[in-house]
Amino acid sequence: MLAAAIGYAQGVVGDVAAGKAAFAACASCHQVGASARNAFGPQLNGLIGRRAGGAADYNYSLAMRQSQVIWSEQTLAAFIKRPDLVVPGNKMRFSGWGYDEKKLANLFAYLRTFPPNPAAN
Repeated sequence: MLAAAIGYAQGVVGDVAAGKAAFAACASCHQVGASARNAFGPQLNGLIGRRAGGAADYNYSLAMRQSQVIWSEQTLAAFIKRPDLVVPGNKMRFSGWGYDEKKLANLFAYLRTFPPNPAAN
């Protein structure tokens, strides 16, 4: 696993270990890693660069399936902070309380350590 830094918007550098801690708020609905499966939310392996609504066998909202969003750090940051502004009518009920640029950079550094899982995508 990467030990440190992967960049995020405006040059903020993310830390993988801190990102793992930031992911704790996500883990009640989402999984990552070799055994990740869709749960209450879709699995997040290979998320950055993936089309929204693109995890196989997850029951996305119609809004998410039709959104045409490709997940980048910028679209994810906006979605985590205000899901309904990015994809109106989606099912996610989280609004990134306390997710400033640093915490988001950490989260994205952590997520980037999980490549796509062919069995789950």
